[in-house]
Amino acid sequence: MKILLLGKNGQVGWELQRALAPLGELLALDRSQADLSEPESLRAVITNFKPNWIVNAAAYTAVDKAEDEKDLAYTVNADSVGVLAEEALKLNAWLIHYSTDYVYDGDKQGEYVETDDVNPLSVYGKSKLAGENNIREVGCKYLIFRTSWVFAAKGNNFAKSMMNLAKDRNELKIVADQFGAPTSAELIADVTSFCIQRLIGMNEQLSNDRVGTYHLVSDGKATWHSYAQYVISKATSLGERYSVSTQSILPITTDEYPLPAVRPKNSKLSTDKLKESFGISLPHWSMYVDRMLEEII
Repeated sequence: MKILLLGKNGQVGWELQRALAPLGELLALDRSQADLSEPESLRAVITNFKPNWIVNAAAYTAVDKAEDEKDLAYTVNADSVGVLAEEALKLNAWLIHYSTDYVYDGDKQGEYVETDDVNPLSVYGKSKLAGENNIREVGCKYLIFRTSWVFAAKGNNFAKSMMNLAKDRNELKIVADQFGAPTSAELIADVTSFCIQRLIGMNEQLSNDRVGTYHLVSDGKATWHSYAQYVISKATSLGERYSVSTQSILPITTDEYPLPAVRPKNSKLSTDKLKESFGISLPHWSMYVDRMLEEII
C-alpha cells in the first residue's frame, strides 16, 4: 500500500508521519515538494507515485489574513483540493482531507451534526467549504474530517500562546462566549490511521458506504477562557511559573476582542457518526492537553 501525505510539517501532518508510517510505503511531502498554491503541479507528483491513499494535511490556515488574501486561500483550500480529488479518482485511490468547524455560522443551539446547514462567516471558512464541495463533485472515494481548535506539541497554537503571554502579563482577557472542543493533532492522526485500517479490512461495499464527511473532535467542550485557565493551571502544577494566575484570566465577549475574520460562537461538533461508522471512542480534550504540556515543559 502506498500513502501520499501532503503538508508533513504542520501540526497534523507531523503527527500523521508517525501514525501512517506503519501502514505501508509513505511519501511525506512539505510545501517545497508539493505546493498547493500551484494546483496543477500536484498532478505530476501523484501520477509519479501512484498512491492508494492521498492524505491532505496541507491548508491555508491564516484565518484573519485570509480576509485580505482571498485568492490564495481559495487556491490552496479549494482549487488544489479539487485537483487532488480528480487525481484520486483516476487512480481509484482514497482521499482523506481535513476541514473545519468554520463551515458553520455557530448560531445553532447544541452540537452540530454533519447534515446541518453550512454557512461560513469568513473567507477561510468559505474556502474550506469550497474544497469540501470540490471533492464531492469529483466523486472520488473520500473521508472529509471536520475538526476544531487544533493543538500539538509542535508548532504554534492557542495553548502555547497563553503560556507565553502568562509569563509577561499580570492579567489576560480571553473570550468566553465561543464554545468548542480543543482537539489534538495526535488524536486526529491516530483516528485517521485507524479509519484507514478499518476500511482496508472491509469489503468494497462496506468501505464505499463509509465515504463521506465526519466530525473529528475531542470529547467535551470548553470556551477559550476555560481552556486558557486549564492550560495555565496544569502548566503551573508541572512547575511553570507565571505572572498570571487562573483568577487573573478574565472572561470577555467576542465583541470586546474584534478580529478581521468572524468566528462561529458555537463550534461544538457531534462525533456520533464517526463513532458509529468506525467503532471508535474519542477521549476528553483535557487528556491530550495534559500530554502536550508534559511533553513541552
